[in-house]
Amino acid sequence: MTAVDEGIQTGNGSSYKGLAGVPLSLEPLTRKDFTSDQEVRWCPGCGDYAVLAAFQGFMPELGIKKENTVIVSGIGCSSRFPYYVDSYGMHSIHGRATAIATGVATAREDVGVFVITGDGDALSIGGNHLIHVLRRNVNLTILLFNNRIYGLTKGQYSPTSEIGKVTKSTPMGSLDNPFNPVSLALGAEATFVARTIDSDRKHLTSVLRAAAAHRGTSFVEIYQNCPIFNDNAFDAIKDPETSADAIIPLVHGEQIRFGVDGHLGVIRDPRTGAFSVVEVAETDAANLVVHDAHIEDPSYAFGLSRLTDAGVLHRAPIGIFRDVKAPAYDDLARAQVALAREQGSDDDALQSMVNGGDTWMVR
Repeated sequence: MTAVDEGIQTGNGSSYKGLAGVPLSLEPLTRKDFTSDQEVRWCPGCGDYAVLAAFQGFMPELGIKKENTVIVSGIGCSSRFPYYVDSYGMHSIHGRATAIATGVATAREDVGVFVITGDGDALSIGGNHLIHVLRRNVNLTILLFNNRIYGLTKGQYSPTSEIGKVTKSTPMGSLDNPFNPVSLALGAEATFVARTIDSDRKHLTSVLRAAAAHRGTSFVEIYQNCPIFNDNAFDAIKDPETSADAIIPLVHGEQIRFGVDGHLGVIRDPRTGAFSVVEVAETDAANLVVHDAHIEDPSYAFGLSRLTDAGVLHRAPIGIFRDVKAPAYDDLARAQVALAREQGSDDDALQSMVNGGDTWMVR
C-alpha cells in the first residue's frame, strides 16, 4: 500500500496525500514506534523538547513506516533530532542538510523526507542551499527551529538576531539586519510556508499536519526558546497577558482579527498593497483582510510576513502564509529519467550523456 495524491486510508484511519509512492503501515502506529532508545540531551527548558514530542506524537497519523521515514539534520542543537526518532536519519554537516535531503528525496520516491535545521544552520552557511531547495520545490518538509541565537556554540548572534543584540561575538551590539525566515522563503517562491510556536502543541501539530500533506517543499519556521543563551526572546507571544495583542493568527478563509475581544485587525492599502494593523472600531469591518493561503502570487503572503517585528519581537503573524500547488522537482526528475529510458536502452542513454555533443575516435 502506498500514499497517492488522491489520498488513502492508513492503518490509523487517517488520510494522507503528501508522499506518493511511500509505503504505509497496515497496522496502527504509536508514538513509541518513533521514539528511539537514545537519551534526549538538551538543556532543561529548551523548546526542542516540545517540538520533538509534537513530532513523535504526530508521525503515527501519517501511517508511514518508520523504515520509510528519513530525517536529515545539519549542525546545531536542533540537529540532534535524528538520534531521538526511531527512523533512518543523518546528522549531516553544517548548512548542507537541504542539499543532502534533496538527493534522498530525488533518489528514493519510497521515503518521506524531513529536514531539521536551525536559524544559524539554514540561514548562514546553509542559506544558498535553502533558497535552491525552495525554488526547486523538492518533495520534503523543512522544520527551521528559530531561537535567534547560536546555542550549540554558546551564544553568538545569528542571522535572525535583532539589531543591537549583545552577545559574545557582538559585545557592542549586532549591526546586521536580521533575516525574516518566512519572507526569505516566500521570496524564493516556496509553495508551502508557515510559522508556529514550540509551546503551542495544538497549533504546532496542525501546522505539521498541513506541511506533511503538501506535495513539494514545505517550510515551517518554529519560534523556539533557548533558555540558556536567549531566554524570553518570545515572551510577547507566549505571555498570556500580551499574547492576544502579539499573535496575528492566519486562518484561511477568515478575517485577520486579533487582540483582546478582536479589537485589532489587518487591512491592505489598495494603492501600495502594504498591510497594516488598525483598530477595528476605527475602520469599516468590510476592509479587514480575509486570509487566502492559496493565492498564486507570493507577494500577498510576503506582505503579511512583513508584519513581523524586525527588532525585539512584539508582534508576529502565526499560521500558514502560503499553500499552493506546483510540480515537485523530484517528480519531474523521475519523469525525465523514465523518458530517457523509453527513448533508448539504459546503456545507450548513459553513453549518449557521457559522449555529449562532440566525440572523437583516436587511432
